[in-house]
Amino acid sequence: MPTARPRHMITETDQISQGLSQAAKQWPELAEQRTLLLRKIIEAGLQALENEESKRTQSRLASVKKVAGSMDGIWPTNWKEEMAEDWPE
Repeated sequence: MPTARPRHMITETDQISQGLSQAAKQWPELAEQRTLLLRKIIEAGLQALENEESKRTQSRLASVKKVAGSMDGIWPTNWKEEMAEDWPE
């Protein structure tokens, strides 16, 4: 089928063959269409990566929220003025 998109060739190694067999159990309607199984595997992998990234983002946000406001009072209320005194214009 003509396309302007890049195409990729994948050699069916033992590991990929095993993955395709597992995918055929997951999506039996595609068991005889290995190319479509490969697409499904890639789509499932992409979803897993997106989920993992979302978990990392949520973890970072939770860490920031945990320490947010914990350093109140570290700097004096007039710190800007004190700093300005050290730097003549």
